[in-house]
Amino acid sequence: MIRRWIAIGLLFAPCVCASAQAKWQIGPWVRASEQPVIQPSDATFTDPVSGKTVHWEKLHTFNPAAVVRNGKVYVLYRAEDDSGKMGLGEHVSRVGMAESSDGVHFTKLPAPVFYPAKDDQLGRENEGGTEDPRVVEAEDGTYVMTYTQWSRIRQTYTTGVATSRDLRTWVKHGPIFGGVSGGKYDKLAYKSAGIVTRLKNGRLIAAKVNGKYLMFWGEIEVRLATSDDLIHWTPIEGKDGKPVVVLHARQGKFDSAFPEMGPPPVLTERGIVVIYNARNADAHNWNGVQRSGYGDDSWKAWAAPGIAPGTYTVGEALFDARNPQKLLARTDEPVFGPKLAWESHGQYAPGTTFAEGLVWFKGKWLMYYGASDSYVGVTSAPR
Repeated sequence: MIRRWIAIGLLFAPCVCASAQAKWQIGPWVRASEQPVIQPSDATFTDPVSGKTVHWEKLHTFNPAAVVRNGKVYVLYRAEDDSGKMGLGEHVSRVGMAESSDGVHFTKLPAPVFYPAKDDQLGRENEGGTEDPRVVEAEDGTYVMTYTQWSRIRQTYTTGVATSRDLRTWVKHGPIFGGVSGGKYDKLAYKSAGIVTRLKNGRLIAAKVNGKYLMFWGEIEVRLATSDDLIHWTPIEGKDGKPVVVLHARQGKFDSAFPEMGPPPVLTERGIVVIYNARNADAHNWNGVQRSGYGDDSWKAWAAPGIAPGTYTVGEALFDARNPQKLLARTDEPVFGPKLAWESHGQYAPGTTFAEGLVWFKGKWLMYYGASDSYVGVTSAPR
């Protein structure tokens, strides 16, 4: 059954009206569909770990990557099955794929293309899954996916990397920082990684900056890393030996709880445009610190007015292409955020437009986002 959704009133919808757009920004963003473009289904799949038939996308379909291939848009999205108890992170996540000729109407494959299996990454993905993909295309046509490896058994997560020639068959290479600097980052919990791209012949292709591939990564604080091969990455460190931080939380802004990486950034004539996800402060998260209890009301002094506490919106930032550690500009207001009922009434109640996929398609930008941790939506912008 096709669900129909309508816009909800100001009582529920946060104000996400951006000020006049700067010339460096991508946008303005306008919804290309008033309904989800990908929704859960009853599709089944034989899980290679348990050997059981599971409803692999029964509960939620969200947080999508996107690429253009052979004149179509391919979206790779996180899908949660109906195993485990109800709650965030309590189900098994796999990555499904859908294709579209117009970027809005999609046909899904009946089975996931990427998932936990009996391979050398099972310990990092067991009873948790493969989550939140970002995908870029390399110059030689190889597709590179960064994704979250989540294990409820180990109660930890990391960013993994995988490669493919056809988007269907993937080779896992393990954590992006595995073994780097003598194993310095092997026990670090980290996620959300976007590899810098450049628009070339109508497609976003992984781009080198100062002779190396560049990645923006992390939640709570956004950092940098470089690579020679798109698989093995090394964090850029400061004089203190810690990863350099390029984006922080800001008091009174839409990112007052923390920023988190969005889709792969884009190298432009004006610099590197980073589209990022931002959480507004609430009792559990503010000023870049996650808190276990509600505590006092100190968080209210940090939260952005007019945006519901805990809401995820989308912002943009510009970095110097010659010195990527240098932040040149940053939006003071969200460029996109929850407005429709299905963007706030789902698994994540405060409301979410969590952007992870960006493509240039038929003369315009299309950005794909997870809505309320339950659906996939799409918004568009001119060149």
